[in-house]
Amino acid sequence: MTDAFIYDAVRSPRGKGRPDGALHELTSVALSAKILDALRERNGLEGHVVEDVIWGNVTQVGEQGGCLARSAVLASGLDQSIPGLAINRFCASGMEAVNLAANQVKAGAGAAYIAGGVEMMGRVPMGSDGAAIAVDPSLAMKTYFVPQGISADIIATEYGFTREMADALAVESQNRAAMAWAEDRFGRSVIAIKDQNGLTILERDEYMRPGTDMATLGALKPAFKDMGETMPGFDKIALMKYPHLERINHIHHAGNSSGIVDGAAALLIGNAEFGAAHGLKPRARIRATAKIGTDPTIMLTGPVPVTEKILRDAGMAIGDIDLFEVNEAFAAVVLRFQQAFDVDPALVNVNGGSIALGHPLGATGAIIIGTLLDELERRGKTVGLATLCIASGMGAATIIERL
Repeated sequence: MTDAFIYDAVRSPRGKGRPDGALHELTSVALSAKILDALRERNGLEGHVVEDVIWGNVTQVGEQGGCLARSAVLASGLDQSIPGLAINRFCASGMEAVNLAANQVKAGAGAAYIAGGVEMMGRVPMGSDGAAIAVDPSLAMKTYFVPQGISADIIATEYGFTREMADALAVESQNRAAMAWAEDRFGRSVIAIKDQNGLTILERDEYMRPGTDMATLGALKPAFKDMGETMPGFDKIALMKYPHLERINHIHHAGNSSGIVDGAAALLIGNAEFGAAHGLKPRARIRATAKIGTDPTIMLTGPVPVTEKILRDAGMAIGDIDLFEVNEAFAAVVLRFQQAFDVDPALVNVNGGSIALGHPLGATGAIIIGTLLDELERRGKTVGLATLCIASGMGAATIIERL
């Protein structure tokens, strides 16, 4: 089996996912095309140079519906002979696109792929696709469905995480993100986004809240307390599933949960022959990929078992990893990962995460792989692991080795 290499990684800045967000005027297809064009131009990709474009997005309805990947190819400057594959593994869609591309290359099914994803959360609201897991009573009742915020609070209750612990992680995420931008740590990957007139509309992540402190966060009301305790009363559903918990401790709010944003990202994945043929130098090897299913009610615990699986499959130990990217869907997700593996928090999300920067659902998995690669290069480190929790109870992970 051949090696799969990362040749390049690009992303948009993350715009606020609301009508006054800087990227709101762009459709998902338009933003995706800009990312594809940046990758094409940076690497001189002409003709049928890649086997496929694999593109993840979560809310696949309306302007994000159909085969968004193929639409993005046709809207970009890529050759029309390149097809497109739209995929959906909820929050890990962008990562799954990269992992699928890497495994196709490893198996010899094509020399190169472009993989990534997009989500315009300000234009296509989360949940507007009417997913069966949430709205079909026959499935929701069977799985004891609760919204993700309730799931995050269940994790906090189960594993003993306090509001103060969650808020402290959120403050650190904001501080690290501000430092990363101050030191231009995202400079290699982030491209400025321009409108149809060629004017720059966004060149840095705009969701960040520099100066956030414990007092600021302490003033915020728990976001999921009312839906848990009163209407529609999801705490009772959770306690039916987990009767050993006397009550759900609601610790999450807008300041220690991931932000709703717009964004897109892509990676160029190929074998050694592809790079040699096009004069491109590989930046990293994709050493291992993994995915797993988990409890669908608590839902967000996937990073722990999928990390155990990927390390086992790769014959590695947690100590072999130099840096970690664990998507900050909610503070408790990262706290649980750090608790489970006893990893140094100084090695996890060193440039901030989705609490500070936002979580454009279908793009985040690709974004954090690119961020991980950039930081391995900056620090001169070798091995990194990226992982995400996933709606309905799943986890995904990727291990990369800097070259």
